[in-house]
Amino acid sequence: QDKGTKMTEFWLISAPGEKTCQQTWEKLHAATTKHNNLSTNSKFNIPDLKVGTLDVLVGLSDELAKLDAFVESVVKKVAQYMADVLEDSKDKVQENLLANGGLLELQWQAEHKFYSSSLDKVPFLFIFKGVNQIDNDLKARASAYNNLKGNLQNLERKNAGSLLTRSLADIVKKEDFVLDSEYLVTLLVIVPKLNYNDWVKQYETLAEMVVPRSSNVLFEDQDSYLCNVTLFRKAVDDFKHKAREYKFMVRDFQYNEEEMKADKEEMNRLSTDKKKQFGPLVRWLKVNFSEAFIAWIHVKALRVFVESVLRYGLPVNFQAMLLQPNKKTMKKLREVLYDLYKHLDSSAAAIIDATMDIPGLNLSQQEYYPYVYYKIDCNLLEFK
Repeated sequence: QDKGTKMTEFWLISAPGEKTCQQTWEKLHAATTKHNNLSTNSKFNIPDLKVGTLDVLVGLSDELAKLDAFVESVVKKVAQYMADVLEDSKDKVQENLLANGGLLELQWQAEHKFYSSSLDKVPFLFIFKGVNQIDNDLKARASAYNNLKGNLQNLERKNAGSLLTRSLADIVKKEDFVLDSEYLVTLLVIVPKLNYNDWVKQYETLAEMVVPRSSNVLFEDQDSYLCNVTLFRKAVDDFKHKAREYKFMVRDFQYNEEEMKADKEEMNRLSTDKKKQFGPLVRWLKVNFSEAFIAWIHVKALRVFVESVLRYGLPVNFQAMLLQPNKKTMKKLREVLYDLYKHLDSSAAAIIDATMDIPGLNLSQQEYYPYVYYKIDCNLLEFK
């Protein structure tokens, strides 16, 4: 299907069984495909769950709404962190996450550990604990990895930037300096390229006791040259002062092999650590994204079950269906669904006016339709 018209949004709806549930399904499918495919549809099979009392169901309805919001937030956090870690184009991440996605992943998985045939014992706590664990693990792993990444970036920043501030460990060599001399010292000077000719003419006379022809260009960036110059220690202050007048900046720098080596080793260590952690972290994110996502779909399924029983009554007789709307015809799809199901709800207008407290219907939280409706928004990344 053309990607442009495909939505990352799914509508999970349910309607009461006609003579059979199969008939309900066929009716919906015919209505949405009659007008040039308003949506891609599939049945959403929810097992027969044992129903408790009405009170229990009303309580479950509230609990499930909270659980839904929590699980969705964790699903999105894992997805967003995957995008941060892959530092990749965001669309790739979305594909990566929903690779098994489409309509397949969006089904009740009876063999999954969340499954329980009794609604009273539906493992809310189990789902909550599992997803909460993912949330806590994510915090710990993200914190460790971000720390590493931050330290590495700081070091990399040190090795970039202007010659006035950047690390010179990779640039200067031992032979650029006069070392271990009681009287002589080598300074490093940043000379703007525009002033380089002045430097060549002037440096030997900026102070007394500058060693003639002791300056070489060691490195250049866009704007400046890094030059060395050797002179007597006692002339250093005088030289610095005079150099500044000509816009030659003397850098505070002590040649220290040990320190420079330690810097390089630290950078290699961090870089290796980051590479080592990257693979396992991405694997963990994929696995736990899938776990959290499946948990989320189970919560949606439970919500559909509870709301359907509250709205359509007993015995349990409804068909849940998953629709993936086409972007351009969403409004039309809404109209078709309304025509199909408005008979369920001859009193809906009166109800909404009366603002009665109807079990399972929380008007403040979501749009109301004559059929049970939940949106599953699979656009999991906040595009920044």
